[in-house]
Amino acid sequence: MEEITMLMAKARDAQQVYETWSQEQVDITVAAAGWAIMEPGRNRELAELAVRDTGVGNVEDKVRKNHRKTLGLLRDLAGVKSVGVIAENSEFGIVEIARPVGVVCAITPSTNPGATPANKIINALKGRNAVIVAPSPKGWSTADRLISFMHDQFDRIGAPRDLVQLLPTPITKQSTAELMRQCDLVVATGSQSNVRAAYTSGTPAFGVGAGNVAGIVDETADLDAAADRVLRSKTFDNATSCSSENSLVIVEVVREKMLAALAARGAVLLNETQKSVLQQLMWPEGKLSAAVTGKSAQVIAERAGFNEIAATGPRILMVDENGFGAEHPFSGEKLSPVLAIYTARDFDDAEHIVKRIYAWQGAGHSVGLHSAMSERALRLGLTLPVSRVIFNQAHCIATGGSFDNGLPFSLSMGCGTWGGNNFSENMNYRHYLNITRVSQAIVENVPSEKELFAALFATIGTP
Repeated sequence: MEEITMLMAKARDAQQVYETWSQEQVDITVAAAGWAIMEPGRNRELAELAVRDTGVGNVEDKVRKNHRKTLGLLRDLAGVKSVGVIAENSEFGIVEIARPVGVVCAITPSTNPGATPANKIINALKGRNAVIVAPSPKGWSTADRLISFMHDQFDRIGAPRDLVQLLPTPITKQSTAELMRQCDLVVATGSQSNVRAAYTSGTPAFGVGAGNVAGIVDETADLDAAADRVLRSKTFDNATSCSSENSLVIVEVVREKMLAALAARGAVLLNETQKSVLQQLMWPEGKLSAAVTGKSAQVIAERAGFNEIAATGPRILMVDENGFGAEHPFSGEKLSPVLAIYTARDFDDAEHIVKRIYAWQGAGHSVGLHSAMSERALRLGLTLPVSRVIFNQAHCIATGGSFDNGLPFSLSMGCGTWGGNNFSENMNYRHYLNITRVSQAIVENVPSEKELFAALFATIGTP
């Protein structure tokens, strides 16, 4: 497509200029892009536009997300070398040099049409790359406004506007596919169809796995603290994050007390009849409906006809579940403040239930644990197919990096081969770099066969 070719040509021209810039100039450009979304007036405008045009989430949480995720990312990048020599290891005679990847195609979802493009753009700029954003159709207006704010900031520092561009509307699968084909790197966040398209585009790509996070509450947990964390996580931005819990597995001896703690904070457990009605609303034709995606629990209750419940202003809706798979849709991702409750006999059973959930959907992403036993968090990391174990934290706040944990601030979660991805980290600036290694000769280090095979020969006998 000629239009895509023209965008790419402008991006390459801008990137070739930017590639010659110093670390100081790059860091100023990164700060300018961050300030474009963090300035309070612009932040609120973007949040309001996102909710208005996508119908997903709520304004106040998007304001907080735009601010915290960008602030945290800028903290992570402060003082980090991404130009020239970035590391030297004299023991191994290796010098690492950061090089740009070129032009990045950033595919972004409607759930975070401001914060996710900003995160990808800032990380890409840190590596002296150009970026062309391919948003969801509903998120196009927010991305367009964000990029216009960035261009204004670029003008003030003398940075080329074409470092950051936007795929023109209307967004189509064909135009996005052509952009992916022509760019140097694809970073895809959103639906699994988008991720699969990125991986099959013929261009190197990073994509994220499906969300369907489960949390465990064991018999040693501080139940009030756990309930606070779950409610904070599950209600944030109306549970649009892939890191929001979709299932909570509670050890039986604390089930009633945990449910009471959740109820005291505005959670409502539906009966079996109400569960059936809600299922019809959420999956009328077997596919999750936009009628509930990113909507508040009160709106969902109203649309389900639960008027008495809606009148109480519920914060989340809960349903008991004991099955897994397509015949039990509550076992999958819900993108709304609806939480499936599983009851486990003990911690071993809880772990088994989570494995069953992830065998259906969500493998590779993460698991939450509320417990007084930190060794259980390590155990889950050794046994479950997850890239992150979030221990005694509000899951959706913590998974993408937080000021009280050490994970990188990101809105793109690698899920490893479990989730069909080629990486298992929080996506960060290093994923937007090529690294050249200069190797120098060192003192020769040749091991003996005796050293290498000692354990083997001790087991099978010396040949």
